[in-house]
Amino acid sequence: MSIMAMLGALAFGQTPTVKSAANSRVPRGADGKPDLTGVWQGGTTVRGSWEQANAGTGLGGTGLNPNAPVLPASSDRQTREGAPYQTWAAKKVLESFKQRAIDDPTARCLPAGVPRSVILGLFPQQYIHTPKQLVILYEYMGASRIIPFTSKHDPDVEPTYMGDSIARWEGDTLVIDITNFNDKTWLIGAGTFHSDQMHIVEKYTRVDQDQINYEATIEDPKVLSKPWVVRNTIMLREGTRIHEYICAENNVDMQRYEELLKGSAKFSRE
Repeated sequence: MSIMAMLGALAFGQTPTVKSAANSRVPRGADGKPDLTGVWQGGTTVRGSWEQANAGTGLGGTGLNPNAPVLPASSDRQTREGAPYQTWAAKKVLESFKQRAIDDPTARCLPAGVPRSVILGLFPQQYIHTPKQLVILYEYMGASRIIPFTSKHDPDVEPTYMGDSIARWEGDTLVIDITNFNDKTWLIGAGTFHSDQMHIVEKYTRVDQDQINYEATIEDPKVLSKPWVVRNTIMLREGTRIHEYICAENNVDMQRYEELLKGSAKFSRE
């Protein structure tokens, strides 16, 4: 598979207009709280099955309707507030952007992290919601999160790509607190790096049968000048299943990226 092709699909995606009346009924569990169980797609507001919502050449990209109207890439449908990077950090992000993100960690088959895994529209994500925990399986990079309903983080957890998550309810909104990140992922794309001091609070609000409103408040005192709020929507894709994703298998981009990075480093030294 070609990761460059995947990124291109996100950047220049199209999707058809799928009209479907919103079902106001929110599925609920035995505890009365919204049940998030299902297979979902981030970065879109289009209702319907995966095939209906992605019949164009972008996002899911089935290509069934190449004349579908242009829809911005999933990363463009967030809050319009720019990332509040500190001056030195903003220069680093810009440098990565100028190099066309050839240093993207996912090019080496590393997990995309949070919130990038959530808002990425190209692949489905499955939520398995029980009274004691929420399990999220991301098809992209085969990543997963096991999120217990508890009040404390595990003090013995080592820093990871997806962080250490714990959940609680605020009314009908599921709030997930995430700490213990490493510094090896990007937040949304194109050089949006972070440090190992990042702290994220996610909010998942299921507003009807088909839609979850998503919000992530990102704090990182090492690189951000203030908290950064990212908002997006996650849509239900009934009838869709998560497939195995082996990034390194037949990936022709990895060697190309390494060569580009070597060339970029040599140019910087000169």
